Formats: sequence, C-alpha cells, structure tokens
Amino acid sequence: MILTENRTEVTEFVLVGLSDDPKLQMPLFIIFCLVYLITLVGNLGMILLILLDSRLHTPMYFFLSHLSLVDFGYSSAVTPKVMAGFLTGDKSISYDACVTQFFFFVAFITAESFLLASMAYDRYAAVCQPLHYSTTMTTNVCARLVIGPYICGCLNASIHTGNIFRLSFCRSNVVDHFFCDAPPLLALSCSDNYVSEMVIFFVVGSNALFAVLVILISYLFVFITILRMRSSEGRQKAFSTCASHLTAVSIFYGTVTFMYLQPSSSHSMATDKMASVFYSMVIPMLNPMIYSLRNKEVKSAFKKAVGKAKSSMGFIF
Repeated sequence: MILTENRTEVTEFVLVGLSDDPKLQMPLFIIFCLVYLITLVGNLGMILLILLDSRLHTPMYFFLSHLSLVDFGYSSAVTPKVMAGFLTGDKSISYDACVTQFFFFVAFITAESFLLASMAYDRYAAVCQPLHYSTTMTTNVCARLVIGPYICGCLNASIHTGNIFRLSFCRSNVVDHFFCDAPPLLALSCSDNYVSEMVIFFVVGSNALFAVLVILISYLFVFITILRMRSSEGRQKAFSTCASHLTAVSIFYGTVTFMYLQPSSSHSMATDKMASVFYSMVIPMLNPMIYSLRNKEVKSAFKKAVGKAKSSMGFIF
C-alpha cells in the first residue's frame, strides 16, 4: 500500500482463496488442475473438431465453437492464478493484474450470455423456419450474431471495470475470494458503494433480461412448433437439437442470477465462493460434455478424428 494525503492506496491485493489449511493446498491444486485440463481439452478439442470436420460447418456448430472459445477464455482468466496460489502459497495479485483479470472475466462471461441468446435464435430458425433456414442464417447474419456478443462483452467489461476500480480501497487489501470479482471488491471499498451496486444491478439485469427474453421467446415458438408436429419422430428430433442448449442455459443463468442479482447485504462470501467455483470453472468444463454427449454428429466427428489419428500412428510406426 502507498500512503498519500493521510489515505492508504492499494497497490496490490491478497486473495484469501478457498482454504488456508496447508493440508488442503496440494489436493485442491490437483483437483483444479484436472478440472482446468478437462476444460482445455474439451473446449479446444471441440473447436478443432468443428474446424476439421466439414459436416460440422453449419451455423449451430459455428456458434458452438465460439461458445467453447469463450468458455476457455473466462476459465483461463481465473483458474491458472488459483492453481499458482495453491502451488506456491503466494496469493497476492497486483492492482493492475486484478483490473486485467476482472476485465477479461466480465468480457468473456458477458459474451457467453449473448452467445447463448444467438444460439437460441439459431434453434428458432432451424425448427420454426426450416425451409428458409439457409437464407435466414447466412454467413453475414452468423458473423453479426457472434461479433455482437464480443462487442457487448468488451463494453460491459469496460463499464464494470470503471465502475469498480474508480472506488477507493483504503480499508484493507485482503480480498475474501479466490479471484477479483465485484462483490468482494465492493466489500473492501471505503467509498459509498450505492451507485456502484445500482450500476451492477441495472447493467447485469438489463443484459440478462435482454438475453433471457430472446431465449424465452425463441423457445416459446420452438415448443409451439414442436407441439404442432404430427410425427413423434420429428418432435423428438427437434427437441433433441434444443435439449443441450437448454441445459447449458439453465445452468449458466441460474448461477449468474444467484451471484449478481441480489443486494450485497444478502451476500455470504462462503456461498459466493462455491457459486463462483461453479460458474467460473465447472460450467466451462461441463459445456463441451453437454453438447458432445447428447450430439450424434459430434460423436461421429470425434470417432472419425480418432480413426484418422490411429491410422496415421499406424502408418508412422
């Protein structure tokens, strides 16, 4: 800390982490290392699979590849620093590094929110307007539906970063969390947090409301269309194409709503940490599994890629 005009300015933060028990540091490191490894392999593997298999060069998988990229992004903004803390015991993070971590985490998680909405619109076009799908979901439309979430992510991250880090942190530099997130940082501020809390509530609320409305309206039309189908096989096929996305949406929005759309007085840091572990580390690991385990095309592409790899290894040896 630096003392200026009888006020202490924070130059670095200390992340409390998940546990101070020395006996738990190595087991936690191994667990988080495995989770991050599965996240890397799952998401980067999904991107590679979609790029290599021409059968997956469709709008749905185009969006899925970017969802995997975003999952990889916000998991990587948090997990490596957490693992380093477990391994070395050094849980300090510089002020600038904290700002950077916060910015990228918010940018990627906001992009995911809007990407899920784009994917819902894609499912609406596929199920409700199948004859016009190719003319509706053109290359330009798909590009806009992907670029938009990234732009919104950067704008949202800029607003929240400016909103949080304009505050004065003069009480303490110990963050009761395992990464730089809004609620624990607000708890350290000696400024009036009312405006900052309202900004978070309204910005997060309006973004979530818009994305959720797009998803709900899209799926309302999807379900109406499915119920009108005469063929039970057609209904089952249409529903199966949406089931994975609905699962991912439910997990993501359920956790984010619990975390951010409640007043700071209702926050329990212990509960918040568990919720944060789930949406910052577990959800990015689960998404590739959700989309691959329920998807015949992804399974087929994976088997084809494994077969090619085996034949290449056999040819070499």
